[in-house]
Amino acid sequence: MRVELSHTPEMTSRIAELQERDGYVSDISLALRYRPELFGEPVSAYFQEVMKGPSDWSEAERELFAAFVSKLNQCPF
Repeated sequence: MRVELSHTPEMTSRIAELQERDGYVSDISLALRYRPELFGEPVSAYFQEVMKGPSDWSEAERELFAAFVSKLNQCPF
């Protein structure tokens, strides 16, 4: 059995656009775009709920927390 490990041509084009615009494309961005119906869409919906859903913290505070953790992990997010 062969497992396809490449993005669709459309997604490859989008990734190239992101690379040109930002200078890099993170691994999580690549993972979200690989077979988005299986991983990217459900995880993105979850991220949206975590970042924008009901919480004792404001959206801005949650964004700040995410940016701080990314910085600690040396992630260019």
